[in-house]
Amino acid sequence: MRPVVFVHGVRTSSAIWTEQVAAMERAGHPVVTVDLPGHGTRAHERFSLAAAHRAIDEAVETCAMPPLLVGMSLGGYMSLAYAALHQPKLAGLVLAGCTTEPRGKPLSLYRRVAAQLVRTFRPSTTSWHVVTDMLTSVHGHSSLADLRRLLVPVWFVNGARDLLRLDERRFLAAHPGSTLTVVPGVGHDVNLCAPAAFNRVLAEALHALRPTALHGAA
Repeated sequence: MRPVVFVHGVRTSSAIWTEQVAAMERAGHPVVTVDLPGHGTRAHERFSLAAAHRAIDEAVETCAMPPLLVGMSLGGYMSLAYAALHQPKLAGLVLAGCTTEPRGKPLSLYRRVAAQLVRTFRPSTTSWHVVTDMLTSVHGHSSLADLRRLLVPVWFVNGARDLLRLDERRFLAAHPGSTLTVVPGVGHDVNLCAPAAFNRVLAEALHALRPTALHGAA
């Protein structure tokens, strides 16, 4: 069965994936959840793009076959950047809450989203330096350029009320064949507020990545 690797958003942790981990394990898929530097079990580490890549790579390397890489918010941007450098290691990506190019005004929106998540979930193991580190790391980085390099399939998922969906159409155009699911009535944290809808996208992606589906066999 296809492994699944999950990468969380800013100032949260791998704990946000509880519903998805349970659904994937029920379906028989091996699951690995990543704590990014500055978060969860890696709260003592400083965040950087290179450190985030190392954390994701450690998880991917544990998989018996190329996994489906799933990233939410900051985890989506980091998964996309990782995939641009290491796509032979991956089967595909599901990316949520990260269809805004992280430049200029969107960076201030990202800060607002991070503050909203903190007010809602009150994580106790992170501090605001991780937000500064994150903004410094992504400054000048082009997620659209990362996306244009990819040959693996990509599925996008956004909440309809998400502040970070300004460039949805540009992201879709940057990767012909990618798909977008917009979940009504929810905001940025779509996997938490609409787990059933999010899990359906995961199931569809995993179905599409089956060897029989990829090769047209019966």
